[in-house]
Amino acid sequence: MFDNLSSLGYGLITFAIIIGVGVVLLQEFAESVADCPTGYAYNTNGSTIFTDNACCLTGGVDCSSAGNYTTASTGTTNLEYMNTQMGSSGLAGWTPAIIALSVGMLFLGVFLTKKGRTV
Repeated sequence: MFDNLSSLGYGLITFAIIIGVGVVLLQEFAESVADCPTGYAYNTNGSTIFTDNACCLTGGVDCSSAGNYTTASTGTTNLEYMNTQMGSSGLAGWTPAIIALSVGMLFLGVFLTKKGRTV
């Protein structure tokens, strides 16, 4: 039974690594394909001065006010959407359900096997 639990643990670690690497790769790929107009730079840090994932007017101006930013290219917008789908609102949000289902199936399998048999 502990072999099955360790296999479940390895599977969850692999799942977490896939999500982590996917988020980092999608973010970097979105930055590399960003197509901003002349005089604008792609910005990823959302703060009071900057609008997150937008093309901000260069020169340190307040990017959150109208006229100082524009949307990035369609490819970048789509990649940022895919990035949010990897996080807690998407694939990673299924993690608790996967854990509960896997552990439940593991224990059901142990209880339903015949006595003397190992799982």
